[in-house]
Amino acid sequence: MSWLRALKETARSGLTVERRRLEPAVAARGALGLALVVGVSLALFGPAVAASSAFGAFQAAIATFQRSWRPRPTLALASGASLAASTFLGYVTGAGSHPVLFLGLLLLWTFLSGLAWAAGPTAGIIASSNVAMMLVTVTLPTSVATAAGHAAMIFAGGVVQAALVVLLPVRRWGAQRDALADALAAEADYARRLRHDPVAPFDPVPLMTARSAAAVTPRQARSRPAELHGARGFAERIRPVLASLADPAVGVPEEGPERDRVRELLAAAGAVLDAAAHAIRHGEPVALPPAALAALRTPDTGAILSGPPRRAAHRLAALLGDVVETAEPRTETTGTDEARTRPTMVGLAPIVLAKMRAELRPDSPILRHAVRVSVVTAAGYLLGTALPFGHGYWAPMASVMVMRPDFTQTYARSVARFGGTLVGVALATAVVQTAHPGTYLSAGLAVLCAFGMYLLMRTGYAVSQVCVAAYVVFLLGMDGAGLTQTVRERVLLTLLGGLLAMLAYAVYPAWETPRLRGRLADWLVADGRYAAAVAARYAEPAGQSSPDVREALLATRAARVAWLEAVDRAAHEPVRHRGLSHATAEEAGHALAEFGRAAMLLEAHLPDRGAAPLPAAAALAEALRRSTERGAKDVRERRRPHWDDLRETVAAWSADPPDHFLVDKGARLLLDALDELTEALADSAPARPRPS
Repeated sequence: MSWLRALKETARSGLTVERRRLEPAVAARGALGLALVVGVSLALFGPAVAASSAFGAFQAAIATFQRSWRPRPTLALASGASLAASTFLGYVTGAGSHPVLFLGLLLLWTFLSGLAWAAGPTAGIIASSNVAMMLVTVTLPTSVATAAGHAAMIFAGGVVQAALVVLLPVRRWGAQRDALADALAAEADYARRLRHDPVAPFDPVPLMTARSAAAVTPRQARSRPAELHGARGFAERIRPVLASLADPAVGVPEEGPERDRVRELLAAAGAVLDAAAHAIRHGEPVALPPAALAALRTPDTGAILSGPPRRAAHRLAALLGDVVETAEPRTETTGTDEARTRPTMVGLAPIVLAKMRAELRPDSPILRHAVRVSVVTAAGYLLGTALPFGHGYWAPMASVMVMRPDFTQTYARSVARFGGTLVGVALATAVVQTAHPGTYLSAGLAVLCAFGMYLLMRTGYAVSQVCVAAYVVFLLGMDGAGLTQTVRERVLLTLLGGLLAMLAYAVYPAWETPRLRGRLADWLVADGRYAAAVAARYAEPAGQSSPDVREALLATRAARVAWLEAVDRAAHEPVRHRGLSHATAEEAGHALAEFGRAAMLLEAHLPDRGAAPLPAAAALAEALRRSTERGAKDVRERRRPHWDDLRETVAAWSADPPDHFLVDKGARLLLDALDELTEALADSAPARPRPS
């Protein structure tokens, strides 16, 4: 993609307004906390302290909107405490009297905020926002003592927001309910698509999100609703059963009475899963459609289906019954499976530090982001201070708020930031300079802008920036700060910050395109280990609770999502492909998805504990492991992969196939998928020399 086209695409995405469900009650709660903090601070301490405490409350409320499974009060407290510490240290190092010391702290703080993205987007966003707010709040105190007071009030703002979350709960456990309901709804959609496309693909992201949401801290485990404990496990076991029931390779013809019965069962499964999803999302009893119940309970299944499809149909009915039973609201808080634990905030600290240390390597995109954002923020601070506009923090604040580890988000947010700031600053400055609102009216207008930001922040970055820019103008206008600064000066400083951010990524990029081969190889290795783990269970049956199969499945899901995200980011980068074109990437991804589906069919029919071992499956497992690991090395080194070990193993079964209805068929499906991968990569990699 050319630079011109990339800029057009990112500008369009940055200015897009999304249709998202608004949460006015949550937005009103955040605005209420902000109003309480500002009102009390104005009455007791004056406008300067009120501005500091308002930034703390404002940022703490934003933290509670982040996509995190931690308790919202914890996020608000962590945000308030970190911003308070940042502000106090910023003033102590000499934000006004010793700018060199402050510049050193700014470099360090921004570098650490860049590394914080290693712990996830929530940590990265909170850390970046703290740096941006610090640039404003360090200008408000006048002494070390007042700086400590300002820091205390900032933390108090976080405490107020945390207290309101506890006192005025809105959809308690709502994020976790939505994650689990989305997973069940995705399974329902999958079941319906299988009626028309027996080999339809499945997006694993909803199941992965639900798994992440299921992890709880010890405190959360004591209050989690029972319906959120166990349904996810049943949903994950349903997916391979659905695929096995629909796929013609397992035994059901593509047309005829058996296929009609399978379609009826899949439609019923979709209806039951949708009902369970609705019940979990809203905390209501499950209302099952009578037609779906009749379809699942009819005795015709045993008369029409036989063999593996019949076993899959009976297992599907049993799993659906378990899902419905688990989804019913109950008073007890224990579930059928062991709770996944999440470390507390204190226990999380060494984990985050370890992740940040792991990114301190030359090829890390997180490290490149940390270097970029720290240098750009420092440069913006110096330029903003040197320019005769006053309040030069608008430039570095814009830079640190828009910069992200990838090109697309950085450029899209830069455009959105400039557009939103232009509108917000123009409107707010016009109001201030024409109406001359007093202290309390300015505070009220700031709270109103904050409410608009909380309400609209998920509909688009540009929309939220209109409210943020106006909020800052009104808040600093409470005591006359910044009233001498015109719209032109604020907009120019914001434009400067955005341009610095965009220039930094062009000069010191971390393109995803060159890493696509590595991502594809990682997915191939993960897929191979999953298929090998499944085959090994046929060689040594251990029942259906197979931890190695489970862990391998989770690894291949994570690798697949990483590949899809990388392809999406690479599609918008202004660089020529180096090894994988867009068409090649799409074909290779489809081949590996087919490989994973074939392995899933094998998993759906794992032998029960105590079944007779299948020695041929051990050779298959070893061949899969060796072939995929060697093939992944070929992919990374730009050679055309071959699957000699697996091909020889399958060929040896021509005269004496394994004594299992699916192992031989599954092995051939796996080999076909790998051959499809070789064909997809044929135009982008030279043939590997054959050993002599």
